[in-house]
Amino acid sequence: MTELDDLAARARAWLADDPDDASRAELARVLDGLPGTAADLADRFAGPLTFGTAGLRGPLRAGPNGMNLAVVTQAAAGLVNWLGARGASGPLVIGYDARHGSRAFAERTAQVATGAGREAMLLPRPLPTPVLAYAVRKLGAAAGVMVTASHNPPQDNGYKVYLGAELGGVLGAGAQIVPPADAEISAAIAAVGRLSTVPLGDLGVVLDDDIVESYVENAARVVDPDGPRDLAVAYTPLHGVGAPVLAAAFARAGFARPHEVAEQAEPDPMFPTVAFPNPEEPGAIDRVVELATVTGADIAIANDPDADRCAVAIPGPLGWRMLRGDEVGVLLADHLQRRGVAGRYATTIVSSSLLSELCARRGVPYGATLTGFKWIVRAGEDLAYGYEEALGYCVAPELVRDKDGITAALLVAEMAAGLKASLRTIGDRLDELAAEFGVYATDQLSVRVDALPEIETAMTYIRTKTPGSLLDDPVIAVEDMAPENDVLILRTESARVVVRPSGTEPKLKAYLEVVEPVVDGDVGAARERAAASVRALRTETAAALGIW
Repeated sequence: MTELDDLAARARAWLADDPDDASRAELARVLDGLPGTAADLADRFAGPLTFGTAGLRGPLRAGPNGMNLAVVTQAAAGLVNWLGARGASGPLVIGYDARHGSRAFAERTAQVATGAGREAMLLPRPLPTPVLAYAVRKLGAAAGVMVTASHNPPQDNGYKVYLGAELGGVLGAGAQIVPPADAEISAAIAAVGRLSTVPLGDLGVVLDDDIVESYVENAARVVDPDGPRDLAVAYTPLHGVGAPVLAAAFARAGFARPHEVAEQAEPDPMFPTVAFPNPEEPGAIDRVVELATVTGADIAIANDPDADRCAVAIPGPLGWRMLRGDEVGVLLADHLQRRGVAGRYATTIVSSSLLSELCARRGVPYGATLTGFKWIVRAGEDLAYGYEEALGYCVAPELVRDKDGITAALLVAEMAAGLKASLRTIGDRLDELAAEFGVYATDQLSVRVDALPEIETAMTYIRTKTPGSLLDDPVIAVEDMAPENDVLILRTESARVVVRPSGTEPKLKAYLEVVEPVVDGDVGAARERAAASVRALRTETAAALGIW
């Protein structure tokens, strides 16, 4: 038997067990196209999707290496079996966004849960990921599933898993899974037999809007009820599910309803007005900035499609600019500390080191973790706040133990309104922080690859040819976190480079930071020097990775 014969045989066996008519027809067309479709078929069967940052994520297509009803049925059965084997009590709570297939995948997960004798609770409609994370804690769930691909391209979908207090413990109650749970669930998924033998029940309990109302009510409490509220906001959900919940939360907190980008306000799984539905991508927030200009808004805010991230843009002398995640992260930490919110302030090893300096000078507990909110929220029982540079902020860990773009937007609005009441702006506050701590300039070199081995090649290159200097300063520390984590950190006296593969996309990422002191109070000059140094560091890092 040739390799192609073996591949075709595996595909026919998968097709015979696939519960979805559309997927079977799709795979049958690929089989009928052989040998011309051999590469496509091989990719679909290159291996099963594996649990990554929090669960599954991949392209919508038939076969084990894609998101489809068969893969979701197997994943749900493995998860439910794993929960049962550990004696976890409580329901499985399931949420979903508005992407292609999301509702069907959520409903199948509910059917698998009830078929196994576990109560399933389905959120009432497409809703933000933070609502699901909140519901896991609020409803005392054994676990939660959120069907979403977050900010990935429209052809993708995903499957995030959260644990309840019983299995997650104090730090992981309502948080995304971490090892060894991910490997154990993967093993349980692999052990699922033929899908035709997986019992299916009904949809369980379809929750009403009380759970959404409960989230909105609690989200509004993250801001001071007596603070200023005079603020004009322009907003976009980027064709995602955030708009109704954010509008309700703003109204409950006493803010005026944000002006919404009309052509991006309703959920659309094709994300027709953006190249990528990620606020970090070039051009993604252009329309909300245009709206902010037209309406005279004080700030512009964007959520990603599942509303767990929050982007902020502000006006300035040279026009509107989007703040980096590190800028918003430190601004929110500073704001909470000024409000007297006690506890640990945490971020990741790839985020700006300014937060550690802020905490050190103010005598506030600080935590640094691996990349991802599953680690940030486990920084300590005393966690008060956590952020990551990729526009993720946890401003109320007792409410949502994950990043939450709704509550983050509320806190940004509170901060901006308070500054406006004192005739200042967010830009002014950034300058105040720079004058006190220096300019911490950050940037990212992000390289999207066609094949994952390209990432391994680049990581090997920089490990074997590690530069001895950066920006003409000697590298004084090299920290290689392999083999446990594929991360390499280089430090000089005033610069840092962190290199790692992305956990959710086919990208290699290098996180760059330069610290420039402010001389004689001239923040502008320090920013110019820092910007020039970051540009040079970007070029040097690309060369160190073998990217020309």
